[in-house]
Amino acid sequence: MGQFAAGLIVGSVALLADAAHNLADAAGVAFALVAIRLARQEPSATRTFGGLRWPVLAAQANAASVLVVTTLVCVQAVGRLAHPRPIDGLAVLAVALVASVGNGASALFVHERHGDLNTRAAVIHLAADALVSVAVAVAGLVIWLTDGWYWLDPALSLTVAVLIGVQALRLLAQSSRVLLEATPVGLDMSAVHGDVLAVDGVRGVHDLHIWGLSDRVFAASAHVEVTGHPTLEEARTVAGRVKAVLAEKYGVEHATVETECEPCAPTGSDPCGVRQVVTGQVARMIPVHRH
Repeated sequence: MGQFAAGLIVGSVALLADAAHNLADAAGVAFALVAIRLARQEPSATRTFGGLRWPVLAAQANAASVLVVTTLVCVQAVGRLAHPRPIDGLAVLAVALVASVGNGASALFVHERHGDLNTRAAVIHLAADALVSVAVAVAGLVIWLTDGWYWLDPALSLTVAVLIGVQALRLLAQSSRVLLEATPVGLDMSAVHGDVLAVDGVRGVHDLHIWGLSDRVFAASAHVEVTGHPTLEEARTVAGRVKAVLAEKYGVEHATVETECEPCAPTGSDPCGVRQVVTGQVARMIPVHRH
């Protein structure tokens, strides 16, 4: 709030932009800390995977808030760029340096070497704000030394807002991939299919899906056609081999493998004949009235 007040007093849109990003990131850190606690929730009857996706939701909220703030900053910067106003460069320099130290210390405090998407988002934003504060300080120094170049203040604000906005869009895309249960980034499904097909006892694979429960916990499901007509124990052994391959090579912690002795159905909109089976059962349940 001190930086925001200083920006209003001095008339620096760069300080206001930096303060707005700091406020958004403070809220993001709060979201991150709450999400970390919620992520430790044990599985329950209503949330069978526990709180795995709370950090993803927090990361998405963090990215969305940064995008809103960035848009507002861009609007203000464009208006000020068209009509530059005199500002106190020395005051901008002093306030921005204090802000950069605070943001840098916060980034070091939150940083975890193997943090999840949520933690990495908070660290990236705090580190980016520290760099932004340094850039604002440099702009203040130039304005103070030249007693002019007032256009540098809004120009820097616009540049910084665009750079941070790009990072927020990337974070929003990453979190959305998890929530939409897309295939994890960098995972080659054709390679996974080939590895499962190479497992001893597997003759065919279909309906193979891999998605993220979070950005670090993956799940999979597959229908595996086994060779011959094995016993239940033998089929379970084949399924165990498939799960082991998925876990060891692709980090899949939760895998559901359904074994079949014959192809379950021709490919199409109803690959496993579920609707055909249900339709047949319903038809048998409907009484036939003879006249």
